[in-house]
Amino acid sequence: MPYTTINKPNTQFNTVLWTGNGGTQTITGVGFQPSLVWGKSRSVNYEQSWIDFVRGGTKYLFSNGNSAESTDANAITSFNADGFSIGSSPYIGNANGATYVGWNWLASNSTTSNTSGAISSTVSSNTTNGFSIFTYTGTGASITTVGHGCSSEPKFVIVKNRSGTGAWVTYHYGAGATGLGNPNQASLILNGTNASANPASGGYLSDGYFSNVNSTTITLRDVNNANNVNATSNNYVGYAFAEVKGFSKFGSYIGNKLDDGVFVYTGFKPAFILFKNTVRTDQNWVLQDNKINSYNGSYNFLVPNSNIAQASGSSVGVDFLSNGFKMRGSDDATNDDVLMIYAAFAEQPLVGTNNVPATAR
Repeated sequence: MPYTTINKPNTQFNTVLWTGNGGTQTITGVGFQPSLVWGKSRSVNYEQSWIDFVRGGTKYLFSNGNSAESTDANAITSFNADGFSIGSSPYIGNANGATYVGWNWLASNSTTSNTSGAISSTVSSNTTNGFSIFTYTGTGASITTVGHGCSSEPKFVIVKNRSGTGAWVTYHYGAGATGLGNPNQASLILNGTNASANPASGGYLSDGYFSNVNSTTITLRDVNNANNVNATSNNYVGYAFAEVKGFSKFGSYIGNKLDDGVFVYTGFKPAFILFKNTVRTDQNWVLQDNKINSYNGSYNFLVPNSNIAQASGSSVGVDFLSNGFKMRGSDDATNDDVLMIYAAFAEQPLVGTNNVPATAR
């Protein structure tokens, strides 16, 4: 029985590694023209850079901080059919001798106007893989809506102020699924270590949050015309991910703090997993993928809310299996015995329409 209509997930999401040369170079091997490139140096304490097709290759944001959007002509100079070309910017990254990783998603590489919400947005969406990029201009309204462009209800949404400082406000469906009330009101901060705030239980992000995520819109809830989600005349970018069977999964689990950790079923062999402890206020986001970890037992990881270089350790171990992942280690960031959330994208579906089964590595 097929588990997905996307037999080759690397045509929709893919990770590439490269080494900087200090000048210009073209990064290939992505397999498609990327719409979003999230890049990080593995060897140097450089920032976590986000660049997308909608804003343009010279515009970048750092997910490890709250700063406004910056412009660098030496960032991505072009998005290409099999990757992207870069200049000398060390952040996205081309510092001489530094090693880098880039995570790449495919939207539509075109834009359209979306009027589903009270605020019009510009969107680039991919109905096949459930991913959309949307931009909008804030109105200052205390409660309003904006269209996200996904073809179904997104389970993972990130919004960032481009014009000024502001948190990377992050919604994950699983963060509110157990013991936190309405899952459509749970919020986190990608650039911080905070626990999940839930407005339904009297908590919220002090500079605004969003809620009531549905198949067409999200509700922006501004607090005192602050910066996070809807400040007057401020420009914003959002990234929305709907769940696609056999390709992406945005779920939760309760860890056990043991080397023989819990198994989490995804329905595919993962290529990328992002983790967050929703209860502890001192725990980082942690990211592992199948390129910086080419075999189970290597346990290299990066921290999206920090500029630190790649680290490794058995306490944050994760085994990538044919149908999910198994936790290995006692670290509270990945295997605490509280509600943990994850965002995962596939290397290979468990079984595709071609009836080729995934195998463990």
